[in-house]
Amino acid sequence: MDLIPAVDVLRGKVVRLRQGRESEVTIYGDDPAAQIRTWNGLGASLVHVVDLAGAIEGTWNGNLWRTLGATGVRFQAGGGIRSPETATATIAAGADRVVLGSTAVWSPSILAGIIDAVGPTQVVAAVDVRNGRAMGTGWTDRGKPLEEVLDQLAIAGVTRALITGISGDGMMSGPAFELLQHCTDRLPDLAIIASGGVGTLHDLRRLRSLPLDGVIVGRAFYEGAFTWPEAVQALNS
Repeated sequence: MDLIPAVDVLRGKVVRLRQGRESEVTIYGDDPAAQIRTWNGLGASLVHVVDLAGAIEGTWNGNLWRTLGATGVRFQAGGGIRSPETATATIAAGADRVVLGSTAVWSPSILAGIIDAVGPTQVVAAVDVRNGRAMGTGWTDRGKPLEEVLDQLAIAGVTRALITGISGDGMMSGPAFELLQHCTDRLPDLAIIASGGVGTLHDLRRLRSLPLDGVIVGRAFYEGAFTWPEAVQALNS
């Protein structure tokens, strides 16, 4: 299971939100490129980066992706990537994968077109779940029933999905284990990355019981709940 640190970017700052609310933002730095270099230096083989403004507003931030691409660090990019053209441009800028949330929920035909454009291994469908509904548009829309969205992913040819329990995101209150178990049971051939809620090393040890491709950790690292070496040991010992 891959350990993937998160870098959320809001107007050029490295931040974390609580449950996606911009009103509850904590700023951790002002140089996203330096931050992904730091994670890479600690041993991360891939960094998860989200442009939060892009996720909410649907705008594509080419400058951010080109700046991060110039570091040579492998990263997956999310936020404002909603067409084959922006997906292709993001990969060309240096991203290893594109992460699609709103498109995965609301535009399955465009999702399939993006997979055709950049290849299935470079696409991650982000399924962010609140009260049984998969949300898009920076978690501000009404969402769709989770089962409907999971069916869409299978039809579109998605091979990797990022599953987030919104209620725990940024809260360090524990991952959404039941949601993750349901998704791994429902789509056993899908490589699933867990996201949201990790707050302790015990959380990481519990996640080992699930057939996951990776786990994303954000606030717990930034708040010093545990270190990178401790997290690696928890996942592998």
